[in-house]
Amino acid sequence: MRASEVPRAVAAARSIASSLGLAVDDAIVLHDSNKLTLRLLPCDVLARVAPVAHQVARFEVDLAQRLAEAGCPVAALEPRVEPRVHERDGFVVTLWTYYAPVPPQQVPPADYAGALERLHAGMRTLDVPAPHFTERVERAQRLVADRDRTPALADADRELLDDTLRSLRRVIGERGGEQLLHGEPHPGNVLTTENGLLLIDLETCCRGPVEFDLAHAPEEVAAHYPGVDHDLLHECRILVLAMITAWRWDRDDRFPDGRRLGTEWLGRIRAALARPGPDTQG
Repeated sequence: MRASEVPRAVAAARSIASSLGLAVDDAIVLHDSNKLTLRLLPCDVLARVAPVAHQVARFEVDLAQRLAEAGCPVAALEPRVEPRVHERDGFVVTLWTYYAPVPPQQVPPADYAGALERLHAGMRTLDVPAPHFTERVERAQRLVADRDRTPALADADRELLDDTLRSLRRVIGERGGEQLLHGEPHPGNVLTTENGLLLIDLETCCRGPVEFDLAHAPEEVAAHYPGVDHDLLHECRILVLAMITAWRWDRDDRFPDGRRLGTEWLGRIRAALARPGPDTQG
């Protein structure tokens, strides 16, 4: 979120929570990216705030409710207020249960895989319209092709990302076996709580193979997930790496140390493409 918007976003969240009878004397910024995540105190509520024009809050709230009803390990909405999307001063605000962090900070791979497996099983029971993962790949391709938005990206690197995104989007998209997915179940979207592991940030939900979700998790996780196609997972890992690398070269990207990571990840993509996949190793 733009720095100039943050004070208004915080004020909108505080105002909405107060109007619902929640005590709010302070707001702590926990995360600031495309949306702002706040801990409101002393009511101890998590508020997620996004500009009205750039959000899918209603989809996320509805999906969170349905997944919770299906017994999936997802973060809960704030139970003291009606589960809905609130709008104020050009922002949408959703209110969620705040979970205090619980050690260990390093999630055991078997637990991580188990949480994903339970989430995927619950998702298979839902009939939810969601974009195909290839639509997100296309957005990364458009970013790479836009020199105004990625002015610092060298021509050779631009070609590498474009070729990788285009070819793997086609290859993986033709493999089939798709279902509803989280979309970005990386460690930052997995909470260790007293109630076990919970997944958050459901706005990235899409359709595709489970290997696309597993590609966001640490490599050790896949060994504990049943029925993984390791050749497909290898391709998905490279594709996901190319996507997140593309975001780091966006001139408006605010990811900490993003440009250094973007450079490092370009090297990792080249190394991964040069290395044979699981089907040819051994």
